[in-house]
Amino acid sequence: MAALIEIASPAAASRPRKGAGGRWGWLLLPAVVLLAVLFLVPLGLMAWRSVTEPAPGAGNYSWFFTSDVALATLVRTLAVGAVVTLVTLLLSYPYAYLMTVAGVRARIWLTLLVLLPFWTSLMVRTFAWVVLLQDNGVVNQLLGTVGLGPLQLIRTPTGVVIGMSQVLMPFMVLPLYAVMSGIDRRLLDAAQGMGARPAVAFWRVFVPLSLPGVGAGALTVFITSLGFYVTPALLGSPDQALISQQIFTQVNGLLAWGRGGAMGVVLLAVTLVLLGLVGVVLRITRTRGGAR
Repeated sequence: MAALIEIASPAAASRPRKGAGGRWGWLLLPAVVLLAVLFLVPLGLMAWRSVTEPAPGAGNYSWFFTSDVALATLVRTLAVGAVVTLVTLLLSYPYAYLMTVAGVRARIWLTLLVLLPFWTSLMVRTFAWVVLLQDNGVVNQLLGTVGLGPLQLIRTPTGVVIGMSQVLMPFMVLPLYAVMSGIDRRLLDAAQGMGARPAVAFWRVFVPLSLPGVGAGALTVFITSLGFYVTPALLGSPDQALISQQIFTQVNGLLAWGRGGAMGVVLLAVTLVLLGLVGVVLRITRTRGGAR
């Protein structure tokens, strides 16, 4: 009887059964094989070619770190990614907050609106921005009517940032909304009840609690922006190319697989270093917050 009571208890039900992971672990096999074939194998081949073509050694990496053009391209790519991340954050934070305070019907429409880019081809969206941002496009016509234009928006980093921000905005909105929707709004009422003004309560209570969503969205947008090719190629200028365009030129135009592989490995290494730094900062912040 005691054994039956132990089995039926909620605590026992919540404990994982011994051997369950081993019996069901084979379900991970297809995903692991797919990841290895489509990601790890190409990544390994790229790294191998970077040190073997056209000759064994670190010549390709030496070329990259001594080439002003390659280094400038890397810095430009990181700068564009940072600007795109900041723009999407500034646009997405109030949008996600509005989703949390809106009614059910309005929230559904806001969610559909933010998910709309996922249902539209990237090429279609980018060509739409080409039409809108061209010298005689709709955007410049509107700017001209208020005395701010025309401006050169296409074939510039500004056009690239606009196009990439629109594409990547859902990747910022959704993590923000997921975190904001779980924040107990009674905390804001409690802060106001203790004498804090609404704006102060928002900045001192709500914003700190939403920082996990900010971090998740910012990392997703920044890392994704580093590999963009179509949008910078159509909206940007060859003189302001990003590293993905340079890799394509090295591999497809010059058949320099070694140099293209070295550029990809350097970009991957920089991304991992940035992720590590962000992880350290978050760990320190969490430790200080716990110490308080």
